[in-house]
Amino acid sequence: MTSEPEPDATIADDPRMLQILSTEHWSLLTARSLAYNEAFTRASMFLTFLSMSFVAMALLTQAMGFAHGFFVVAAIVLGFDFVIGILTLVRIAGTSVDDLRATQGMNRIRHGYLRMAPQAAPFFVTGSHDDVASVMKTYGYGGSSTFLGELGYGLSTSQGMIGLIVAMVGGVFAAVLTLALGGAGWLPLVAAAATALVVIVIEAGWTFRSVARNQASLEVRFPSPPD
Repeated sequence: MTSEPEPDATIADDPRMLQILSTEHWSLLTARSLAYNEAFTRASMFLTFLSMSFVAMALLTQAMGFAHGFFVVAAIVLGFDFVIGILTLVRIAGTSVDDLRATQGMNRIRHGYLRMAPQAAPFFVTGSHDDVASVMKTYGYGGSSTFLGELGYGLSTSQGMIGLIVAMVGGVFAAVLTLALGGAGWLPLVAAAATALVVIVIEAGWTFRSVARNQASLEVRFPSPPD
């Protein structure tokens, strides 16, 4: 059983502290809500645009068939979709950074609450320290000891899902471009698989580096006590 922290008289006796911390808590909660809304909106816009593109190409096949001209137009459309998807992925990653910092700020505020009222500690289910492990606890992520667990968690996020779709779009774009350039047989399928795999590897490497960089940039003021 962990002992409750000692009350800090320097802030517990100041009635202004509770109001200040509560106001900042709600400000950070609003910031997190805005970050989530932007991520969802960007993802929805990309998926809507992608769906409309495929509907347009389906209509083109009725007028043009699978002629060379259709593959040229489809390659242009899919290339544009691929660029939009990459920009969407980058922006969603940016909102994740904003949400990470807001979550760390909320953990600090909860730490302040506990310094004013240590007896409230048993009622908190989220983190009250601002180190990376405590922040991830607030997200509800307790870590996974297996590679498949880490992979599943990553793909279940909005960023992971959009990244996977962007890789698929890149693969289809490579296949259509190969057909537009006169490729036949297994060549379009090989181009699609190779491109999708390369895009996934690049996305994964970029994501891991950015996550590590962003977590390392967090200024820790109230670390978790050692076990």
